[in-house]
Amino acid sequence: MPEIDIEKWNLSPAAAKLHSDALVWDNTVPWSGFGRPELKRNALSHHIASGADFVSVTVATDGQTVEQTITTLANERRYFLSQPETFRLCAAGADILAAKSAGLLGVNFNFQGTNAFNRDVGLVELYYKLGVRHALLAYNQRNHVGDGCHERTDGGLSRFGVALIGEMNRVGMLVDCSHTGYRTSMDAFACSTAPVIFSHANASGVWKHERNITDDQIDACAATGGVIGVNGIGIFLGSNDATTDLLLNHIDYIAQRVGPTHVGIGLDWVYDMESLMVLVKQMSETYPDGAYDREIAVAQPEQLPQITEGLLLRGYADADVRNILGLNWLRVAEQVWK
Repeated sequence: MPEIDIEKWNLSPAAAKLHSDALVWDNTVPWSGFGRPELKRNALSHHIASGADFVSVTVATDGQTVEQTITTLANERRYFLSQPETFRLCAAGADILAAKSAGLLGVNFNFQGTNAFNRDVGLVELYYKLGVRHALLAYNQRNHVGDGCHERTDGGLSRFGVALIGEMNRVGMLVDCSHTGYRTSMDAFACSTAPVIFSHANASGVWKHERNITDDQIDACAATGGVIGVNGIGIFLGSNDATTDLLLNHIDYIAQRVGPTHVGIGLDWVYDMESLMVLVKQMSETYPDGAYDREIAVAQPEQLPQITEGLLLRGYADADVRNILGLNWLRVAEQVWK
């Protein structure tokens, strides 16, 4: 990756050096299924310019069939493999470190939901071999695994959900509880034999929202050895405000509660918010009225260097900053991926 420009990002020399040297990992970038091609084509250049070394991009949600998911994975693999001077598809932690050393942006895939498994645990290994490294259990609504965070009920993990988590543990795919209901997530922490993550979720203790997670969920996630990736959506950070200070408030809250080894970054940056808002208005059950009916502020990849500066200004040691920027995600990946 290019050296960080101190003047461009308004960074201290110490922050600029640390940001350039650190492994910078954004664990959720919404990618497939929406967005204008002309914007998508250059979207990840924002991460590259901001010093990111690795991103996990979403290739399926709960609204996609198996056929659509396989087709998307084939197309996205071809896209990233066609640009070896810019990207490297990463299957293991060593691949991510090699990508950073080579000045490339490492990439792999995630699912925001589990309907793409079509109630067939045999698909877990297939998707894993195609590069899917984490899947969240339920996207806002109920599915065959459990309830989402915006469901009117709060049911727990289904029998199929227990079996699916068992297979994800066996194969090495990370269980992700972002967007998932409280009881379903707590059940997942209890039954998983591997660390469980929130790839992109903020703290209810900082800002109350159904999409944010409680102290109980933060504690239980950390107890599995997992990591919570703070996201940059304004209505989850605060009163539709996506400033770096608010991101830091959520990072700091989680770090103070369970330690800086259990917090990371999952900005959930939407490269084409206009297109996404069209979908949101069409899917009122997934995005309940009153929570999403506005122009939503979203933190940008360009704020990644500011996070580094802000953590140092708040007194975090260099080692803790490196963990938060990416080494926590790397640790969990190396524990779980096979």
